[in-house]
Amino acid sequence: MIRAYILIALYILVPVIIIECFKRWTWMQKIGTVVAAYAVGIIFALTGLVHFEAGTEAAISFGKLQSTIMSVAVPLAIPLMLFNCDFKLWTKALPKTLWSLVGGIGAVLVAVISGYYIFHTPDVPEFNKVAAMMTGIYTGGTMNFNALGASLGVDKTVMAIVLAFEMVLTTPYIFFIIGGGYKVFRKILPYEDVTRKGRTDENVETKDIENYRGMFDKKNVGGMFAGLGLSVLFLAIGAGLALLITGTLNELVVILTITTLSIIASFFKKVRELPKTFELGMFFILIFSVIVASLFDIHSVNGGSLMIGMFVAWVMIVAAGLHLLLCRIMHVSGDLFCVSQIALLCSPPFVPPVVGAMKNKKVLISGIVIGLVGYAVGTYLGVAIALILP
Repeated sequence: MIRAYILIALYILVPVIIIECFKRWTWMQKIGTVVAAYAVGIIFALTGLVHFEAGTEAAISFGKLQSTIMSVAVPLAIPLMLFNCDFKLWTKALPKTLWSLVGGIGAVLVAVISGYYIFHTPDVPEFNKVAAMMTGIYTGGTMNFNALGASLGVDKTVMAIVLAFEMVLTTPYIFFIIGGGYKVFRKILPYEDVTRKGRTDENVETKDIENYRGMFDKKNVGGMFAGLGLSVLFLAIGAGLALLITGTLNELVVILTITTLSIIASFFKKVRELPKTFELGMFFILIFSVIVASLFDIHSVNGGSLMIGMFVAWVMIVAAGLHLLLCRIMHVSGDLFCVSQIALLCSPPFVPPVVGAMKNKKVLISGIVIGLVGYAVGTYLGVAIALILP
C-alpha cells in the first residue's frame, strides 16, 4: 500500500508541477495544462507505473482510491469553474444548446440503428443489446452503459469487448479535440458564440482563463478558499440528496444538484467576484485528467469480436459526422459542438477539461447541461433500442 499512497501523492503533485511550468514557460502555455496532464497520465499507463497485478488486494485498494479521487475532483471543480460565470449570458445561447443536444442524440440514434442492420451477426447473441449499450454510452457515458448492461442482463464478456473497443476509439478522439482539434471544428463551424456579443466584462473574457499568477497571494487566498468551502458544501448537499432519493451516491443526482446550486450562487455578485476560483477548479480537473489517462490499458483489446469493433467504430464516426453536419446547418459554433460531443460521448465530467483546453468557459454550462440530459435520457433510449431492434 505504500506504493499506492506514493502514486496518489504523484497524482496531486503532477498538476502542481504542470501549473508551475505553465506560469513560467511559453511552450507549456501553447501545449495547455490539460493536454500535459493527459500526456503524463498516458506515460504512467504505458510504463506500467500505476498498474498492479490484477485481482490482488493492492490492485483493488488502489482502484478504489483512484475512483474516490475522481468522483470527488470533478464535483468540486464544477462549482469553482461556474462561480465567476455570468449565467444571464447563457440564456442567449439556449436555442443553440438545444439544437446541438437534439442533433447529437438524433445522430447517435441514426448511427446505432443503421450500424445494427449493417453489422449484426448470429455470432454475437442479442446484438440488439449491444446496440442498446452503445446508445447509452454515447448519450451519457459509462454510467448509462453499465446501467443498461446490468438491466438487460448482457454477458460480462460482451460488455468488456464493447467497452474496450469504445475506449480505444474514443480516447484518441478526446485527445484530438483537447490537443488542438477544436481549432479544426472552429473552421468548419465558424460561428460566433452569441454570449460574446457586446460584453467586455473581464470575468467572462477568454484571455483570463487559467491565469494562475497570484493564486496564493494573501489578497486572493481567503476568497479562493471561501469558494472551495462552498463547493464542499454543495457536494455534501448533492451527496445527501442522492442518498435520500436513490439510496446510493447517484452521480446524476450529485452533479445535477451541485450544478444547480452553483448557477444560483453565480447570480450573487460576491460569489461571482471570488478570486481565482476557476483556476482552483482547473487544479482539480488536472488531477482528474492525470488519473483518467493513467487508466488507459493498450492491452485491453485482445482481439474480441471484429464485428462489434466495426460496429462501435461505425457508431462513433457516423454519429460525429452527422452531428457536425446538423450543427453546420443550424449555425452552432465549433466550441459548442466540441463540448456537446464530449458531453454525450464521455459524460459531463469530461467537459471542463475540454473547456479549459479551448479557453472558452462560456460553453461550460452548455456542455454540462447537454451531458446531464444525456445521463437522464440515455438509459431510456437504450432500453427502447433493445426492444425495437429484432
